[in-house]
Amino acid sequence: MNETMQHHLLRERFYRRERQSVPAAREFVRAAAEEWGLGARLDDVLLCVSELTTNALIHGVPPGRGFLLRLWWCADGPLRIEVHDSGGGQPRVSAPADAARGAGAAESGRGLLLVEALADTWGVGERDPGKIVWCEFDVRADGQASRARDVVRQA
Repeated sequence: MNETMQHHLLRERFYRRERQSVPAAREFVRAAAEEWGLGARLDDVLLCVSELTTNALIHGVPPGRGFLLRLWWCADGPLRIEVHDSGGGQPRVSAPADAARGAGAAESGRGLLLVEALADTWGVGERDPGKIVWCEFDVRADGQASRARDVVRQA
């Protein structure tokens, strides 16, 4: 029998509902990606982590709760970033024109638009209570990356 073993790496950390959680989450992801040798597209990955964790804090984490950040990577497969929160609602991408018309347009309404533009795929999964907002980056351990421009949305 000829079997190929794939090496799966998983890291996760829980964060409280506070502003310091966003930079802490970025540093957590940076450290894991560097340890795993995933330098390709690190800036894009970190920007998406900032956007997803900020969205969780503003829209998805009720007072007194927090969110879970999970990183999962399988050698020669995509790096998956998941943000688990216990809030309701269904995240959606705002059209640039919609974001510009909204109140506080200079500071809100563009997070998922950035995730959609930078990540290879992204989506929303169910969780009870709450949801999982995730994105994936096609990276390889040798530092090379390819981009599959498909956007995946799961309800």
